[in-house]
Amino acid sequence: MRVALVSETWAPEINGVAHTLDQLAHHLATRNVNLQLVRPRPQQGGREGRAERDMQVRAFSLPGYADVKVGLPAWRRLSNLWRESRPDVIYIATEGPLGWAALATARHLSIPVVGGFHTNFDQYAANYHLRWASGIVGAGLRYFHNRCQMTLVPTRAQAERLYQRGFQRVNILGRGIDAQRFSPARRDAHLRAQWGVDGDQPVALYAGRLASEKNTPLLVRTLRAMQEAYPRLRTVLVGDGPERQHLEHQLPEAIFTGFLSGEALARHYASADIFLFPSHSETYGNVVPEAMASGLPVVAFDQAAASELIADTHEGCLIDANDDDAFVQASVDLCLQPASRARMGRAAREKVAHQSWDLVGERFFTYLTLTAQETPHALTTPHHV
Repeated sequence: MRVALVSETWAPEINGVAHTLDQLAHHLATRNVNLQLVRPRPQQGGREGRAERDMQVRAFSLPGYADVKVGLPAWRRLSNLWRESRPDVIYIATEGPLGWAALATARHLSIPVVGGFHTNFDQYAANYHLRWASGIVGAGLRYFHNRCQMTLVPTRAQAERLYQRGFQRVNILGRGIDAQRFSPARRDAHLRAQWGVDGDQPVALYAGRLASEKNTPLLVRTLRAMQEAYPRLRTVLVGDGPERQHLEHQLPEAIFTGFLSGEALARHYASADIFLFPSHSETYGNVVPEAMASGLPVVAFDQAAASELIADTHEGCLIDANDDDAFVQASVDLCLQPASRARMGRAAREKVAHQSWDLVGERFFTYLTLTAQETPHALTTPHHV
């Protein structure tokens, strides 16, 4: 089988979409699938070794987000590629200009398409002071995905929400975790010493983009409250983004590491004691199971991955989405309760330790295989699972 993957982002870029696609591509390669990759030209150059074809298009940066690249449509190149080397099915991971061009080209050539709903772009519009555009963006996303043979989302709750908004043919593809890499065994006394931490002194960790859509004002408010309640608390923020300079000014005592990956990221998770995740904008949030696998109790809103993986006061603290005060209070309480932190951290590790990427990848392969066997656009009855 030949599969084309179309995405505006790809490893080594550090974000949830790129990480997920890297894992899925790895599994397809183990199944001897012939991969095509269509993506914006990476700044550092290079080709994707797992792909028989790596079509790279011109890219431009999003305003105010210089490190995020979006691919130009390239209809003619897509048409030439897929006429010459026709895929059995196309997976479109992002709904940018390149994704729209790929969908239009696939429909013109009658090639089946699976769409991935990886990002809540309609919610992002509100985060960037474009609330008036949220409805327009949402309608555009619905139009895009209803022209696919199938749309994959990471959680059952997300599938239900999209179905209620008129999205059709929605199915669930969860996310995995590398529980050997992300493990309490990675806890590093030397790293904690570099942070100026000794003994049982708690460390609160955040990992993710430092951007407004991650609800950084609540992160600042929470960390200040924790610091007031426990002055010896240490704060570590892993990641980068347009809010970093502002956050460094607001949290002068915090340690900012920039983006981390691999073993370095695993050591930072495991060497902390509490994981804070105040974001409302996630479709999943890979950092949540990564922190849990590392033995950290998680404070997060009752959404996305947290909603699926955390029982309140068991693997962490699951907060009502409209209750910022409860988020702050739960974080302060954990800071002051080392026994609760340890108990929840053990439960968190146990909850996600067996969620392998191999199982997720095999389900992805099955969805692609089933879609490749469909006559394009033949599915007309909305359904979801």
